[in-house]
Amino acid sequence: MTDITTNSAATWRDYYEMCKPRVVMLMILTSLVGMFLAVPGMVPVDVLVLGNLGIALVAGSGAVVNHLIDRKIDVVMKRTHNRPIPQGRVDPLQAGVFAAVIGLAGMAILLLWVNPLSAWLTLASFIGYAFIYTGYLKHATPQNIVIGGLAGAMPPLLGWSAVTGTIEADAVVLVLIIFAWTPPHFWALAIHRKEEYAKSGVPMLPVTHGERVTKIHITVYTAILVVISVIPYFSGMSSLLYLTAALALGAGFMFWSLKLMRSPVPSTAMDTFKYSIVYLALLFVALVVDHYLF
Repeated sequence: MTDITTNSAATWRDYYEMCKPRVVMLMILTSLVGMFLAVPGMVPVDVLVLGNLGIALVAGSGAVVNHLIDRKIDVVMKRTHNRPIPQGRVDPLQAGVFAAVIGLAGMAILLLWVNPLSAWLTLASFIGYAFIYTGYLKHATPQNIVIGGLAGAMPPLLGWSAVTGTIEADAVVLVLIIFAWTPPHFWALAIHRKEEYAKSGVPMLPVTHGERVTKIHITVYTAILVVISVIPYFSGMSSLLYLTAALALGAGFMFWSLKLMRSPVPSTAMDTFKYSIVYLALLFVALVVDHYLF
């Protein structure tokens, strides 16, 4: 395995990159939606700002721990070999201290200025992603992303609980949507990066069971996702506007899943992955628009 190199000193951009800002931004979008759906009117500004800041800091801390634990794998993968730790711009001790500082800051914000339930749920999500998924499941089973996906699906519940201090059924439905979304989203990327995962020794489903089995799994989970995505309409959380958006977006996701299984070209797996991100963002935006218009 290639050794971790030592290059120039770290900049703020290296620490920012380790926080996986694009992933955290998507998480905060779903957290915001959880907040907005929890109340009929506007979310209190202090909870809106401090709640999402605390959640983002803890999520960023989990991302840094992910970089730290995966640093030897990252060296051999084209997608990740330029990350700050493999390139030696940030050493493991620095990364660990940074993760601890921002994680503790996030927890303090949630405990002191939001509410204890949101803080402990956020901590549970952090432990699930940083240690249970990254530290164990990722290397233990090809179903790693299914089992570990629950941690990444928590943000709507974190946002909801930040506003209400409770866990409610509608918030759990939002979690289930992301939980069902995560496997087809990530497995599409795993197909695209199959050779790199094989080289790294990570037992991703395309490596252990082949692309055909993975594509079947993607299609099945996409169908499950479409079914779960319409629950907000039938539970009374949303109206026909959201139902229409959910079905249209779900049809698009199913189109890409079937294309990936039946008539793929080299770019299809990555196109499916990219669509999945657009899908989730638009689905949750539709929930908010529907909530305030109807």
